[in-house]
Parts: sequence; structure tokens; C-alpha cells
Amino acid sequence: MTYATPPPRGLSRVKGFFETPPRWAARTVRVLTAIELAIGIAALLLIFFLVMAQAVQRYLPVDGWPWTGELARFCLVWLTFVVAGVLVTTDSHIAIEMVDAIDNEVVRRLVRVISCVVVAAIGVGLTAEAWSLIESQAILKSPAMRMPMSWLYAISLIGFVSTTLRASVAAVQYAVVGVPQDDHRSEAPVE
Repeated sequence: MTYATPPPRGLSRVKGFFETPPRWAARTVRVLTAIELAIGIAALLLIFFLVMAQAVQRYLPVDGWPWTGELARFCLVWLTFVVAGVLVTTDSHIAIEMVDAIDNEVVRRLVRVISCVVVAAIGVGLTAEAWSLIESQAILKSPAMRMPMSWLYAISLIGFVSTTLRASVAAVQYAVVGVPQDDHRSEAPVE
């Protein structure tokens, strides 16, 4: 069988994957992102309602619930780590945009790839440590709720794995496709 145009091979095949990802890959990323965001939204809502409950308890003549503050702190940890991977994918994490203003495409690409590799390496370390804590901390329980401490690290593990995978994919994407230009950002005039 002959082709009018030869099928993409090697680097052009990888570049084509990132420029127009297959439906299964795009759908998988959307579903995983929705799950991570749902956990993050649930944690944020729990924090809000638990803190409100703590404030209301101060003015009631009954004893307060000590577990509300503990669960709110746990939710803050879960919120922080579970959405970290989504922030890496959407390029919404804290970043120094000074490098993006450099006119040299190779320098921008190199800095982005190195930063993603560093984030992925840190994600691997955090994943390994979370896994170790899940295995070793199951016997410990939180003081007020009596929740196994392994649960705290299990939900955080989701974010660490996601961050590692998404930063690794982003590093490959930046290396192959390049750094996307953001035309919506406007610099304030220097006076």
C-alpha cells in the first residue's frame, strides 16, 4: 500500500500527538482533571463550612466539636496537593514570567523543560514518601476524629502522582513542540 504522504515517524509523530491528541488521551485527561477538581472543590467547601461551624460554636451555649478544626486542616492539605497536577497542566501554578519575555525560543524551551523535569523529580520524591507514610502510619489515628493518618497521605498521593505525570508530559511537550505563546498577557508600560 502506498501513501500520498508518508505516515509520521519519530519526532513528528510525537509532535503530532501533542498538537492534536487522540480522543482517548484528551478524554482521559479531562476525566482525571474533573476528578481532581471535584476532590479540591469538596475540600474547599468542607473548609468553608467547618470554619463557619467553628465560628457559630463560639456563640452557642453548648460545647464545640473539636473535630471540625482538625478536618478543616486536613482538607487544606488535600486541597493543596490534589490540585497541584491540574495547575501544572493548565500552566496556572506560581511561575516567574521573566523567562517568558526572553526573545530566544531555545532558551525559553530549555528553561521550561528543566523546570518541568525538576517538578517531576520532586513529585517522584513526594510520591515515594507519601507511599511510605501510607504504609507506616496506618496504626496512628488523628486525635479528635480518630481518622487513620494513612488516609491523610492517601488523598495527597493522588496529587503527587498527578503532578509527577503531568510535569513529565509537559517536559516532553515543551521539548518537542515548544513553549506556547500567550498573546493575552500584556505588560504594563514602564514609566
